[in-house]
Amino acid sequence: MKAESHTYIGTDESGKGDFFGPLVIAGVLVTTKSLTRLEEIGVRDSKRMTDNRVRELGTIIRRQFPNSIVVIGPERYNELYEKIRNLNRLLAWGHARAIENILEKNECHCALTDQFGDEKFVKNALLEKGREIELVQRPKAEEDMAVAAASILARGEFLKRLKNLSESWGVDLPKGCSSDIVGVGKELTEKFGAEILRKTAKYHFKTTKQILAG
Repeated sequence: MKAESHTYIGTDESGKGDFFGPLVIAGVLVTTKSLTRLEEIGVRDSKRMTDNRVRELGTIIRRQFPNSIVVIGPERYNELYEKIRNLNRLLAWGHARAIENILEKNECHCALTDQFGDEKFVKNALLEKGREIELVQRPKAEEDMAVAAASILARGEFLKRLKNLSESWGVDLPKGCSSDIVGVGKELTEKFGAEILRKTAKYHFKTTKQILAG
């Protein structure tokens, strides 16, 4: 797909490897003209940016580009994972919803996403409108400007939701999945019981067993 030559949607996710917080998938619609605008404001893969820069650019992208953000909060995430038992299928469902949401209001015939699991996962999750587009999945898709923009939107929303969760429970919930998280998890469970992890975290992670051990 020669993405630079026509209108297309880029999608990406955030929170997949973070124990606390939601899984967020975002999509951004771009054209040849708007790609230039993304370059002008300094868009690149969100993993190479500070949190403040992600928030700043996310605000601009939300205002200036057709987009969709799909948030799967911890409780819903855990419910879906227990049913599906496959993270790639859950991701595919989120990417498909982001694409479909954009197609509801915009004409587009192509979408680009990062490749994960079986390529059929996303295709099978698309509904009627989505199945009419050309879906391209490739490794390191975040090098593409539209996918990078989507990664910024997804990460910015993840950071906001993680902050909200922290404020709701009165505990500073960290990003990532480092050894420090076990201590925070134990603090949470001591205050609110083990079920709090289903409300704040991705319960199927090995970190849950480490927190609940002993």
